[in-house]
Amino acid sequence: MDVVVLQSLEPLIEALTSSGYTVVGPRVEDGAIRMAEISSGADLPAGVGDVQKPGRYRLTSGDDGMVFGFAASPDSAKRYTQPPRQTLVRVRDEAIEEVEQEAPRVALLGLRACDLAAVAVQDRVFAGGRHPDPAYLRRREALFLVAVNCAVPGGTCFCVSMGTGPKAVAGFDLAITELASPHRFLVETGSERGGEIVALIPHHPATSVDIDAAEEVSRTAASRMGRQVDTDGIQEWLPAAHDSPRWADVASRCLSCTNCTMVCPTCFCSTVEDVTDLTGQVTERSERWDSCFTLDFSEVSGSHVRSSGLARYRQWLTHKFATWYDQFGTSGCVGCGRCITWCPTGIDVTEELACIR
Repeated sequence: MDVVVLQSLEPLIEALTSSGYTVVGPRVEDGAIRMAEISSGADLPAGVGDVQKPGRYRLTSGDDGMVFGFAASPDSAKRYTQPPRQTLVRVRDEAIEEVEQEAPRVALLGLRACDLAAVAVQDRVFAGGRHPDPAYLRRREALFLVAVNCAVPGGTCFCVSMGTGPKAVAGFDLAITELASPHRFLVETGSERGGEIVALIPHHPATSVDIDAAEEVSRTAASRMGRQVDTDGIQEWLPAAHDSPRWADVASRCLSCTNCTMVCPTCFCSTVEDVTDLTGQVTERSERWDSCFTLDFSEVSGSHVRSSGLARYRQWLTHKFATWYDQFGTSGCVGCGRCITWCPTGIDVTEELACIR
């Protein structure tokens, strides 16, 4: 694995663009740091940070010039591995047309270690097993993943507890650590195509001082987690807490709004719906994101299996942190904290787990 230093990200963005990738990275939009298309380094949120708490998010500004001085964006790689909506079949004038799913060449710049862990979870779901999803495989192959080793964990982050960060160790084409004094970027190559991109841009080999500084960034971030979860034995004790009175308490606060599952980078549930245009000539069957918090999600033979908010929240939390192991051999949570930040009533899964335990 080669380790080099860049003085600026501008050449990296130019090299990715000239190689045929649409570069998607962090930029300030809609009062938040979103993942959106960028054309130059000027689009990056230099000097912009954020404060994240249960049910709260706000931007901050400073004069440090750091490009990645913020925690997890509300957007994750899921929007590109599993688009929110995709047309599967179109019927026009009684002719059935299968719609091939798009697989654009996209370079995702700024993914965190927790995001890479979430992509690995989705890989096991959609690319593993006996029936891999061909459209997912095409989209994954078209993605170029540029990770950023987290320097500023948010107030709702707990990736250390889940063993998924803050340093990216696998699953990336390139991994960046932003260093200060002087301002520079240490870049690790994680794949052959990552090395090909680095070869196109000005760089110099990293020194031991650079490498030590990058390690210190990760050590400091690991010591500043905003939250923590005791996962010892969770696969056994959480399902056994089926009758805990805490479920009723959290259900009284949960709106079943689905925010937590929409921002979660590993939740992959979807539904299929048919829509006919106003002329009645064209009908499309589409797949879109769905959530286990919706009442109809578990409908069987006209009856709702989980008719109460309590049952739906219990199913979600128990599956995410415990029974996911039975299906996929790992936790369904990567500790990004998005579900805590973007819950409108500020429900904190780390607090709920501690109380249930």
